[in-house]
Amino acid sequence: MLLDESIATAGPIDLREVFANARPVELEIGSGKGTFLLARAAARPELNFLGVEWAGAYCRYAADRIRRAGLPNVRMLRTDAAAFVKTCLPDASIWRLHVYFPDPWPKRRHRRRRLIQVPFLGEARRILAPGGQVIVVTDHQGYFLHIRRAFAATPGLARIAFPRMTDATGELVGTNFERKYIARGRSFYSIARMRYARSPG
Repeated sequence: MLLDESIATAGPIDLREVFANARPVELEIGSGKGTFLLARAAARPELNFLGVEWAGAYCRYAADRIRRAGLPNVRMLRTDAAAFVKTCLPDASIWRLHVYFPDPWPKRRHRRRRLIQVPFLGEARRILAPGGQVIVVTDHQGYFLHIRRAFAATPGLARIAFPRMTDATGELVGTNFERKYIARGRSFYSIARMRYARSPG
């Protein structure tokens, strides 16, 4: 289902109303054509999934794939992810946040456009339920080093082993980008953190 874009400008949203139930919600930022969401939502019908994609054509394409697959536990939304997380998602409302192959903006003058920055990770920590996880994969080593530094500067997130999202041989998460990069022999860099169930120490 494709959500109306106005939901992203109306202030905080109630995800229980969006999905018509109170099941835990996993959020994927940058869903592209929806390949990860299709597989993950089919495998975990007891969870809800919200995909956020900025490119309108990809967002509509993913929503149509999800509709044709008959997956009632997925919603797609076209909006700016950083703004949506900051202004629309309530505290402790997300069980798992997925960010796979975000644009690395490799040129120095463009790096301020990168999604994974300390302020964004602070918002990610806020929206995660206690024990919830944020999972990031990139193929860009320079961006990965930046991501590690940003996580290190964000309190309240504990290091955890990377939870594999797919059973396919050689795949970590099963996105279109990952499959394309596997064919090209590219390396992947992954990181996962969990929001402390309570304040550490």
